[in-house]
Amino acid sequence: MIVDAILPAGGRISGPFAHEANAEIKALIQLGGWTVLERALASLGATGRVRRTVVIGPEEVLSHPAARSADVALAEGNSGPANIFRGLEWLYVANERRYPERVLILTTDLPFLTPDAINGFLDACPAGVNLCIPILNREEFEARFSYRSARYVPLRDGEWMIGCAFLVDPAALVRNRSAVERVFAARRSRVGMARILGPAFVLRFLARRLTVGHIEQRCQEMLGCTGQGIRGCAPELALDIDYPEDYRYAVRCSA
Repeated sequence: MIVDAILPAGGRISGPFAHEANAEIKALIQLGGWTVLERALASLGATGRVRRTVVIGPEEVLSHPAARSADVALAEGNSGPANIFRGLEWLYVANERRYPERVLILTTDLPFLTPDAINGFLDACPAGVNLCIPILNREEFEARFSYRSARYVPLRDGEWMIGCAFLVDPAALVRNRSAVERVFAARRSRVGMARILGPAFVLRFLARRLTVGHIEQRCQEMLGCTGQGIRGCAPELALDIDYPEDYRYAVRCSA
């Protein structure tokens, strides 16, 4: 499978965390002599399966040498989904006004990303599914990383976390843009997500009666496209830098 790739690189940190990491943009955090963005671009290039790469971020990213190996670096929009759709628009034009069959969206805060992790995920994604996301259970993640601050979602069939890679059918994503934006806007609000998910779904979650399959089905209903959690993926796709403790763990492992 040959894919195009979009790398959103606008995630910010601030205050003591930014001072400690010596960066205000997560993609520009340095670990082991590389920025996290450089690691992502190098890993994508080493897979031998990426046709075009699009980096999207603020001026600090666009002017950084790390962005030069991308095919294009675009100025960010006003939201996460706006950045993704901006990248898809560029790919649409570059592809002779046709959307590519598959696009890999990869966050730029993965300090241990490898080409094998990306290839393993791509190989596991079935054809004909509009949205594929890696999912890992606690046992899989902790077999690779001794990181006890990892955050899991407790379900009836285990404790799970999602990875930070998304293989999408861009045409399906564009058709359902309003639903994607609505879910993204509500993602950090329990009340907002409860309104979208519905009270019965929320109660089943609180009672730990939900399974991965239930969530896949509800996400398909919300987003208007088919989706699947891909099991057995590399833990390197799930350890991202969101909080100071994530950064400190990455520093210790990179030393």
